[in-house]
Amino acid sequence: MRRVLPILLLAVSSCVSSPADERHLYNLNAPADTSGPVLASAHEWPMAGRSPDRNAVSGEMGLPVEFGGPEGKNIVWSAELGDDTYGTPVIAGGRVFIGTNRRFRRGPAEINQGVLLCFWQRDGQPLWEAVQEKPRFPMDLCFRMGVASTPCVVGNRLYYVSGRGELVCSTTEGRPGTRDVENLWMLDLRKDLGVRLYETPLSSPLVWRSLVFILTGHGADWTVEPPRVDNPRAPSFIAVDRLTGKVVWQDASPGDRLRRSSRGSPALGVVDGVPQVAFPGGDGWLYAFEPATGKLLWKFNCKAHEKRESDLVPLTPVYVGHRVLVAIGGDLIPSSEAGCLRAIDARGRGDVTRTHEVWRMAGAETGEFGSTLSSVAVQDGLVYVAEQWGFLDCVELETGERVWRHDLLATLGGSPVVADGKVYLQTDDGEVLVYQAGRTLKLLARNVLSRAGTGTIAVANGRLYVNGWTRLCAIEETRK
Repeated sequence: MRRVLPILLLAVSSCVSSPADERHLYNLNAPADTSGPVLASAHEWPMAGRSPDRNAVSGEMGLPVEFGGPEGKNIVWSAELGDDTYGTPVIAGGRVFIGTNRRFRRGPAEINQGVLLCFWQRDGQPLWEAVQEKPRFPMDLCFRMGVASTPCVVGNRLYYVSGRGELVCSTTEGRPGTRDVENLWMLDLRKDLGVRLYETPLSSPLVWRSLVFILTGHGADWTVEPPRVDNPRAPSFIAVDRLTGKVVWQDASPGDRLRRSSRGSPALGVVDGVPQVAFPGGDGWLYAFEPATGKLLWKFNCKAHEKRESDLVPLTPVYVGHRVLVAIGGDLIPSSEAGCLRAIDARGRGDVTRTHEVWRMAGAETGEFGSTLSSVAVQDGLVYVAEQWGFLDCVELETGERVWRHDLLATLGGSPVVADGKVYLQTDDGEVLVYQAGRTLKLLARNVLSRAGTGTIAVANGRLYVNGWTRLCAIEETRK
């Protein structure tokens, strides 16, 4: 098996619910001091990580261990996507949504479109698609990226970041078989906020109460040293009214310290009864704010351990109780830069870099942890995280001590998912590895999916949804 890393970004994902679930799923009308969890519907996958805390754990049971192969075992349906798919699927309201691209030539010019696809969950039949032509950004390592943002759906509204740098709110109920999807509102991040995009936007929206949170993708020209930031006052983080598209608050904390655009998405948790939303910055810091006001609660320098400054940046954080777990990484091609995985006590205030680190695995010091494109999944006191060069780590949540490590013999850009007592992880070779969750390393199966690729698996309604570069598969334990 090869160890060649395709240029891939982990597009951290979205949120979906039916109208009946909307209040429960996003706690939209709960009092501001609620200490209750912010959880997804038990049978849907409403965002990257399934819930606003971004912890990719599902309560689904009876999921398959073995699937794919020459006979397509346990594959219920599959559907064609675009030429290169960097997003991951979300499932809600009987529908499956995923961003992809479409590429063709118009005379001598190569045209690349961003495409948001909608399928029926039951049989994979296409419902509708939203299409926009995508510009070529100055430092885009992969122009073929179309819609790399995983959407977020609440009721009959769908939120995503287009390949052109627009936060889009559309209806989920497009006319079947057409491109006739109504946009309810659109915020142009470049035109309206002065954001400078050098790469395809990656942030996946997160909805909490009446707000939508995203990272804008504001970046720097990283071909020069130090990187040049053309508009340091442009926001990196924003909160938008989810009904009107008006900006409620914005923050430009990374300023002229940006090294590149962020590779992650925001996460939200409730710590000691206080909601907080965390954004990974392109300057290497993790910032946590009051969700409603944008008041800074705390910040942490995720690159403080580095003896020399690298180009790695923090990825999507995950809230677990009063802790936040976050890795740094983000290189799109194989990198010799060592990564770092951190656990941070989220109860602090101000600059907590020296005071609230619980533990870290820092490859620069010990060779313990390499660069990654992964967010973590946490269950039963164990943290599962994937390294870019092809290792799956199981780590103690309390201490940061490694419990076990497995060499996948292939590179990867997705994140692990925990469900039904198993850990699922897809490699760049198109294999889906299935482990028994727990303290003992036990590989249950290596499954090969035709034309698959790298990505993060979604779990909903007793099925696995696995996408590769060009195809999406729905997988379910079947009885023959």
